[in-house]
Amino acid sequence: MRRPFRNINRSAQTISRRGLILGGAQAVFIGILGLRMRHLQVEQADQFRLLAEENRINIRLLPPIRGQIFDRNGAIIAENEPSYRITMVREDAGDITHVLNELTRLIELDPDALNRAIAEMNRSAPFLPVTIADRVTWEEITRVAVNAPVLPGVTPEVGQSRRYPMGRIFAHVVGYVGPVSTRDLERIQDPEPILRIPRFQIGKVGIEAEFETALRGRAGSKRVEVNSLGRMMRELDRKEGETGANLQLTVNAQLQDYIQARLGDLSASAVVINCQTGDLLAIASSPSYDPNKFVRRISFADFAALRDDERRPLASKTVQDAYPPGSVFKMLTALAALDEGLITADETVQCSGHLEVSGRRFHCWKRAGHGKVDLETSLRESCDVYFYELALKVGIEKITKIARRFGLGTAHDIPMSGVASGLTPDKNWKRLNRGRDWVVGDTVNAAIGQGYVLTSPLQLVVMAARLASGKSVVPRLIKKIDGIEQPNRQDPPLDLQDEHLQQIRKAMYQVSNNRRGTAYRSRIIDAKFRLAGKTGTSQVRNITEAERKRGVTKNSDLPWKRRDHALFVNFAPFDAPEIAVAVVVEHGGGGSTTAAPIARDITLQALYDGDPPLSAYPAKDRSKIKAQRQELQKLRQPFQSSRKSKV
Repeated sequence: MRRPFRNINRSAQTISRRGLILGGAQAVFIGILGLRMRHLQVEQADQFRLLAEENRINIRLLPPIRGQIFDRNGAIIAENEPSYRITMVREDAGDITHVLNELTRLIELDPDALNRAIAEMNRSAPFLPVTIADRVTWEEITRVAVNAPVLPGVTPEVGQSRRYPMGRIFAHVVGYVGPVSTRDLERIQDPEPILRIPRFQIGKVGIEAEFETALRGRAGSKRVEVNSLGRMMRELDRKEGETGANLQLTVNAQLQDYIQARLGDLSASAVVINCQTGDLLAIASSPSYDPNKFVRRISFADFAALRDDERRPLASKTVQDAYPPGSVFKMLTALAALDEGLITADETVQCSGHLEVSGRRFHCWKRAGHGKVDLETSLRESCDVYFYELALKVGIEKITKIARRFGLGTAHDIPMSGVASGLTPDKNWKRLNRGRDWVVGDTVNAAIGQGYVLTSPLQLVVMAARLASGKSVVPRLIKKIDGIEQPNRQDPPLDLQDEHLQQIRKAMYQVSNNRRGTAYRSRIIDAKFRLAGKTGTSQVRNITEAERKRGVTKNSDLPWKRRDHALFVNFAPFDAPEIAVAVVVEHGGGGSTTAAPIARDITLQALYDGDPPLSAYPAKDRSKIKAQRQELQKLRQPFQSSRKSKV
């Protein structure tokens, strides 16, 4: 039976609506699918490409080459040398224990070093390479390379290691490098990724630490293709890092070497400065140590020996230590009195061997006294009573003001670790730091460089250079950075009358060249290079009245640590000063007997730029100097064979 036309038309309309709805739904689904595919293939293409490449590409940091350090003449002080090592990446190795067992069959591994390496791997990110064996031989490197298929994650590498060819000569100046520690990372704000590589080395002390960023340079990187086992297949590209800056110091390596040999086993320090430019020509502390041991991981026994040595070889005595300056401070007390117009050079004081001040007796070093003395005589023979009298006239505030003008009480800006500021006290300082008022006895002690006054050898040599030149000489240790000359800085002028400075210089000349001078036995005979100086002996113990009555105990009869410090400062040549020298010998006894001969020998070495003729010394000293020179030559032999390089 035929369906009515109306029913057929209604059925067709229903089918059309369903088809439209179904087609529309399909279109929406296809549209959403297309948008999603576009999002994945276009907008997120880089992310998925990176995820895919990370399965076969590793990015590895390339440590930069550290900058070298030279002396003023181009002699190498710190350099880099090739170092073969074997590293392991934990995420590439898989079973670490198995891989290490295979590695120990090929080369001998130190158990302690291996345990440290495993601990480092557990602490570090899994993708960072950890050094398993350092300073291995070429034969061991080739053995590992040949067996690479059974050592996943293990890579033989050629790196750079720091080397100090002059060893102990510059240990206190240049310092050394060592592995980055947790403490290092904590004190560095936003540390570079290269610093997190286990055993990466940075400067720990000295110039290596102070110029760490410049010397380190910037790390490079390389992309390598690896297979499913983590084995490197090929290097895809490489971006080289930036080599660290080369530094040229103001020091003269040959002079520095001589001083280290001359100081020998003494607990002592010596500094030489150019009076005109402020260049530090030598800055030596004794005894010293070999910084190469720290680079190669110093043993507990070796470190304990350095740490426990009473002469403190690890300390940079030239800048870190501060001593009572003793009589070398007397020039400043005299200048304070002259500058204030309180005395003239001709005025005299009667020295009877002591002076009563506020019911206390202050003694002169010469028990019987010096008799009648003026400014020149008091400095020449180092009369204490003369300066006690000056102290009562001048007062501590004016003495301290002059001392600071000559560089004392200042932490000079040179790139060495722990530069001390010393102490030039005044009334306010004692009130704040001791909780007591300043008394006149404090001023009397300060006038002869005792009591609260403390100075470093670096400060003393700056003082001597300013006395010699009349200028505000500022010490400089860095001569050039990557060939660029570093400027010389000058402090404000001394603003002192030249007549007063000339009077002090003349008295210092008498100290070394007058028969009654305290340093006459350490004079220079060569008229062109005559020196002007001042001896100093600073006490480290109190001498009781009872001891004075029975006779003060000789230094030689006291335990080493209770003996006086010996000091000497000088400049030369007297007529046209070129250099100034400061020497401090801890517990060395008298400045005239211990420090002055050393300073005289150093002065001649600096002025002659090598061994001076024996005729420059007093006749009675020449045989002794000749024998001494032969002994020092043996100690200096390693330096003389070291090579030089153009900066």
